[in-house]
Amino acid sequence: MIALISAGIAPGFALLSYFYLKDEYDAEPIFDVLRVFFLGTVLVFPIMFIQYVLETEEVFSSYVTKAFLSSASLEEFFKWFILYFTVYKLIQFDEHYDGIVYGASLSLGFATAENILYLLANGLGVAFGRALLPVSSHALFGVIMGYYMGKAKFTINKKMKQKWVWTSLFIPIFLHGCYDFILMTQSNWFLLIVPFMVYLWWLALRKVKKAKLAKHQFRPPLFQKDFEI
Repeated sequence: MIALISAGIAPGFALLSYFYLKDEYDAEPIFDVLRVFFLGTVLVFPIMFIQYVLETEEVFSSYVTKAFLSSASLEEFFKWFILYFTVYKLIQFDEHYDGIVYGASLSLGFATAENILYLLANGLGVAFGRALLPVSSHALFGVIMGYYMGKAKFTINKKMKQKWVWTSLFIPIFLHGCYDFILMTQSNWFLLIVPFMVYLWWLALRKVKKAKLAKHQFRPPLFQKDFEI
C-alpha cells in the first residue's frame, strides 16, 4: 500500500518541483502552492462521479464526444473555474509566471489523486506509463492554462483580457481532447502519442520561457483594485 501511494505521489511532486523551481526570483509561498495542489486532489471526486453518471446513462456515445466533452471539457473546465475564481484574485499572483506555477499545481493535484486511485485498482505495473503520460500531460495542460491566465491578469485592455481568459480554457480543452481521442481510437496509439507528447512538452516549455521573459518586461500594479477585471 505504501509503495503504491508513493508511486502515485512521486511523479506529481517531481513535476511540481520542476516548475516551481523554474521561478528563480520571488517564488510563490509554498503554502499557497500546496493549498492549490490540495484543491486539485479534491476536484477528482466530483468529476469522477459526474463522469460515472454520464457513462452509465450513455449520454455520450461517440469517441469524439467522450474525448472532448466527457473527459477534456469536464476536467479542464473545473480546473479553470478554480484557477480563475480563486487563484486569479490572489495578491500573491503578482507576475506572469505565477499563473504557470498555480496552473501546474492545480492540475498536478488532480493528476496525483487520479493516479493514486488508478494504481490502487491496477497495481504498480502501470506506474511508469502513468507517470509518462497522464500525470505529465495534466501538468502540461495546467502550464498552458496558467500561462494564458497570467497573460490575462497583466493585460490592461479589457477585450484582450477576456480573450486570454477564454483562451486559457479552450486551448487546454482542445489539447486534452486530442490526447484522449488518440488513446481511445488508435490501436497503435503509441506511434501518435509520442510525437504528441513531444509537441506538448515543447509548447509548454516555450510558454515557460515566454512567461519568464515577461517578468522583466512588465511590473504588476501596486493596488489590489488594479487586479480586477
